[in-house]
Amino acid sequence: MDRAPGPSVRLRLTLSYAGFLMIAGTLLLATVWLFLLRYVPDEAMSNRGGFVPNRGDLQDAFAPKAALAMVFLLVFGLVGGWVLAGRMLAPLTRITEATRRAATGSLSHRVGLEGGNDEFRELADAFDTMLARLEAQVTEQQRFAANASHELRTPLAISQTLLDVARNDPGRGADELVDRLYAVNSRAIQLTEALLLLSRSDQRAFTREPVDLSLAVEEATETLLPLAEGRGITIETSGDITRTIGSQALLLQMTTNLVHNAIVHNLADGGSVWVSTTAFADGVLLTVENTGAHLDPRLVSTLTEPFQRGTERVHSDSGVGLGLAIVRSIVQAHDGALTVAARPTGGLRITVRLPAAIVPDAVPYH
Repeated sequence: MDRAPGPSVRLRLTLSYAGFLMIAGTLLLATVWLFLLRYVPDEAMSNRGGFVPNRGDLQDAFAPKAALAMVFLLVFGLVGGWVLAGRMLAPLTRITEATRRAATGSLSHRVGLEGGNDEFRELADAFDTMLARLEAQVTEQQRFAANASHELRTPLAISQTLLDVARNDPGRGADELVDRLYAVNSRAIQLTEALLLLSRSDQRAFTREPVDLSLAVEEATETLLPLAEGRGITIETSGDITRTIGSQALLLQMTTNLVHNAIVHNLADGGSVWVSTTAFADGVLLTVENTGAHLDPRLVSTLTEPFQRGTERVHSDSGVGLGLAIVRSIVQAHDGALTVAARPTGGLRITVRLPAAIVPDAVPYH
């Protein structure tokens, strides 16, 4: 952005310091004049002790010295103000240099300002915190883009292979080819829709409205009940009315992903899923637990990353590997907190804490 050239902050501070000293000196000399010299008589005086100067004599002696003092104050104010302003603005110079480095893409640099907790230190610490968050987000986006590209390339490569086989072997059955292409295309569509949903929640592009989380739990469990019954898994729901603020569609998607994840990553037969909601004064809590294999805590901490399934990044029919990543993004977009922990007896315990909706006081009936 082009701007008209102007004096630097250091120069303006220097002139301010020098001007302050000049004003202070002028006021001091004016005080001497008003309260001392005006009481000296104008006429010449003499006494037995010798010569006594009058007001004119004192003015002649005082004026040159006052002029020299003003010149000294001006020079001292300019030099001292320039040095002092430089020392005062040194932290700002370091912050500016860090900003320029960040503008070129170097997010690893930090200001690291030492000293006491003053305004510059608070600004530097806030800037370092912002750089750390930006660096983490950029790294995560780069990793996500690489993983998404890999995942999207896989179904396209499979489709290309199937088409090559069909072209090289015209006598091969078309029904089998169509079925496989349909399955691969369906998976690509699911992955694309999941990526779009993840982008939508990351951008917080939704309208906030009152939502009862317990109703979302009921709808999600009813939708996924046939899947659970087909796998021999029981679902138990309990809890209170839990009112929060957010997107009805996104919170339903969050709940559905959690219940779906608890069903497909469960015991082969006879597993269980427990879903409960709890209301607090300042928040609501959604808890989803399931039975399953014993999980390493180090693995659990990575399950909310994109394209993580079970014990490794693998292709499976259980999803596209974005279920818990979408859940985390939706929770963050609603200013909530997500906790994933391994159960001692096997399986996972996932809790989502969201802010409670502010319910207006009831209007008394007259």
